[in-house]
Parts: sequence; C-alpha cells; structure tokens
Amino acid sequence: MTKYKEYFNRMVEENKAAFDKFTQSHFEYSTNEDKYQEAFNKEGELILKVIHEWEDRLCKTSEKAGFSNYTGNLAEKFQEEVRMHFPLIDHVGIIVKKAPAFNLKKIKL
Repeated sequence: MTKYKEYFNRMVEENKAAFDKFTQSHFEYSTNEDKYQEAFNKEGELILKVIHEWEDRLCKTSEKAGFSNYTGNLAEKFQEEVRMHFPLIDHVGIIVKKAPAFNLKKIKL
C-alpha cells in the first residue's frame, strides 16, 4: 500500500467518530444541498482541520527523508484520495445567500 493511502486510512481510523458524522452529513448534503449546507459546513470545518493536519504529517516525513521535490505530488495524491471518498469536500465553506425575489414595479399611467 502506498504511503498516502496508508496515512489516509490511519487518519480515518484515529478519527472514526468525526468521520462517521461527516459521512452522514456528506450523504445528506448530496441529497439536498440547500437544506443541509450549514450542517455540512460545520462538520466539514472540523474534518478539513484533521485532513490538513494529516497531510502535513505525511509531507513532513517525506521532507525529512530527503524527498522534498516530491512532496507537492504526494500532497496532491493525498487530496485526490480524500476526494475519491468524499467528492463534495470542496463544497465545505460555501456561503449561500438567497437573492430576493425579482419584482417589477408597475408603472401608473
């Protein structure tokens, strides 16, 4: 198993409760984006912190080993693995503002 997949699996195992909640929130959000946007953002914020922490761990170990040229690609592969399991992860943090209804004022002649 490749190192980034190993780190992804360890991340999910060590934060199982948080990822279980996010998986449920992710599913609800995929069914109705408007209704579940706030809950998805709230859960997603916590998950993004965990993901970035583990991505940093992964890249730091590679940099210490002398492979600093490849850490960018490694980070991309790790993010692709995250997106493979959670395709809507990039929607975390979207702020939805509802526009007022469009009305035309009547002209009185």
